[in-house]
Amino acid sequence: MHQASDGTVAGVTVFLKAGSANSTVQKIWEHMPISEGQQEVSGVDMNPAGLLPHDLGYYTYMGSQTAPPCTEGVTWFVLKTPIEVSAEQIGAFARLYPRDVRPLQPLNGRVVKGSQ
Repeated sequence: MHQASDGTVAGVTVFLKAGSANSTVQKIWEHMPISEGQQEVSGVDMNPAGLLPHDLGYYTYMGSQTAPPCTEGVTWFVLKTPIEVSAEQIGAFARLYPRDVRPLQPLNGRVVKGSQ
């Protein structure tokens, strides 16, 4: 999620699929907290490009935040191509956040556009 100085908010979604371990995700998981919450970790270098697929084609639409209070007015960019993470990496996240899924929302007249 990103909030610009004018208050507009954008979010980027990258789908995950089970497959090979992702080295960038592994670096994050090595410092994942034991319980839900935020924790600052210093001295860890990570290249966020490792969380993106090579093909950056996307869908975009106006929606809302996916966590309470689910504020409207978010421009979403949903990348078309998933990245691979291992089943173990998926399991580690699911154990920490067992209810990390917001139910599907109706379009309510929103238009979904795609990149070329």
